[in-house]
Amino acid sequence: MELSFPERFLWGAAGSAHQIEGNNVASDLWALEGRPGGFLRERSGDACDSYHRWREDLDIVRDLGLNSYRFGIEWARVEPVEGQISRAVLAHYRRMIEGCLERGLTPIVTLHHFTSPLWFQRAGGWTDGEAAERFRRYVRAVRPILDDVAYVCTINEPNMLAMMANLIKGGEREGGVAGALPPPDQAVADGLAAAHRAAREELAGLRSGWTIANQNFEAADGATAERDAWAWPREDRFIEVAKDDDFIGVQAYTRVRVGADGALPVPGDVRRTITGWEFYPAALGNAVRYTAARAPGVPILVTENGIATADDAERVEYTRAALAGLHAALADGVDVRGYLHWSLLDNYEWGSYAATFGLVSVDRETFERTVKPSARWLGEVARAGALTPA
Repeated sequence: MELSFPERFLWGAAGSAHQIEGNNVASDLWALEGRPGGFLRERSGDACDSYHRWREDLDIVRDLGLNSYRFGIEWARVEPVEGQISRAVLAHYRRMIEGCLERGLTPIVTLHHFTSPLWFQRAGGWTDGEAAERFRRYVRAVRPILDDVAYVCTINEPNMLAMMANLIKGGEREGGVAGALPPPDQAVADGLAAAHRAAREELAGLRSGWTIANQNFEAADGATAERDAWAWPREDRFIEVAKDDDFIGVQAYTRVRVGADGALPVPGDVRRTITGWEFYPAALGNAVRYTAARAPGVPILVTENGIATADDAERVEYTRAALAGLHAALADGVDVRGYLHWSLLDNYEWGSYAATFGLVSVDRETFERTVKPSARWLGEVARAGALTPA
């Protein structure tokens, strides 16, 4: 029996500017990449050269039968030097938006996806008292090109940004799992929330919100109180910020089990992905339900979901199960507007190209795109608006 999705449901794929465009030389992460002993061991370099090949990427999305595309505008390109806005870069991103519309694709634009201009970081980053106004100025510069964008994501995974800030300062990661990062740096978290609110003011008239890294924290051995205490600073407080937003982006991949002493390691006998995360497609439906319960009335857009695997059949298996869980949440009344697979391309995954999440492979020398069977499968689901369960 087929599982039908709503008629106007968005089906798409996603990417971020730094991970696919290449040569984002004015950004803070470019300055960190490849440093001996650093956490970004490999350089992004040319990435997928999507800054120049975006038309080809949009053609792929359209030809697959998907109807939406999420991409990022890179602050470090728009404002490479403080106060100096690049009109040429704004025109480039406007052409991308128009390229989506010309192909019948709904554009979903992210304004900040982990990377900031190097000058911003050197000025104190998100903890500086002027951070929110600096971000506001950037958003104000971008606002004129966004008029016909359906969804604007202000900041991608602010909870992950704030947790990484604490990790970089010397906090310890527990157990090597996705949700075992130290709690968010409080000052960074506050700065991000202020910047988000400032951006929302500038984006009046558009549908805006931010996206959350949903970790599916589960209580192990009755450790419910410990799970709740673990989840609040790492996820729940960021959902709380979004309670008045036009939508909230849910991004889910796996689960994290929490015991009496914190996050538990992924058991050695469970199925894992390239990233070492547990193969757990139920994460998506669970995350959507969890978010809906904590932000009642706020529409949900699945802005990321996928799997790092070299086995494309496994990608189909994972995505089919994830979509089945999403359909069950929809059937129970959760307001979900669309599903964006992470990622369109095999891209730079923050220090390495080894974790292949893409529906499309990219030759590292020629940048030739090769559409995988999983991409065609997802396109068929999108064209039909229905999923055939396994």
